[in-house]
Amino acid sequence: MTLNPLRGALAACALLAMAAPASAHTTLETQQAPVGSTYKAVLRVGHGCEGAPTLKLRVRIPDGVIAVKPMPKSGWTLETVKGAFDKAYDYYGTGMSEGVREIVWTGNLADEHYDEFVFRAYLTNGLRPDTMLYFPVVQECEGGKADRWIEIPAEGKSADDYKHPAPGLKLLAPKAATH
Repeated sequence: MTLNPLRGALAACALLAMAAPASAHTTLETQQAPVGSTYKAVLRVGHGCEGAPTLKLRVRIPDGVIAVKPMPKSGWTLETVKGAFDKAYDYYGTGMSEGVREIVWTGNLADEHYDEFVFRAYLTNGLRPDTMLYFPVVQECEGGKADRWIEIPAEGKSADDYKHPAPGLKLLAPKAATH
């Protein structure tokens, strides 16, 4: 039996489409930033959970990230969970020992739509340049479905090695002061 070339191409496209959901995950728009600077995080959510609409997005703030201020979204409620930091930080002359540890947006995002969730934060000097910093995200959807983008790559691995990688930020060396 001879295979029709068009049928073969369609079969290949179907296989690629089945593989796509594993790579379509919650990501950061800007994926690198210097330590000792303010960072604007834009989390991109490209789909719901197995076709179900997204109802809640929870973002865990990692140690070394302080002065977190989430951006409200029209039609969504915003909640922050505060707690103690792993250590005290100096933020422009103000000591900080606690702050936002988690951001929660609650609303409704249809599976066929895309949206962005924004917050800004300060990346402390205690973070190490040339490393990755991860922001675990849990995407809760209708019907009790959820996507847990929380996998943090082990030494020698990358986000591509995981089914549900946490959004990652490459930390750069501090910017040189200008006079």
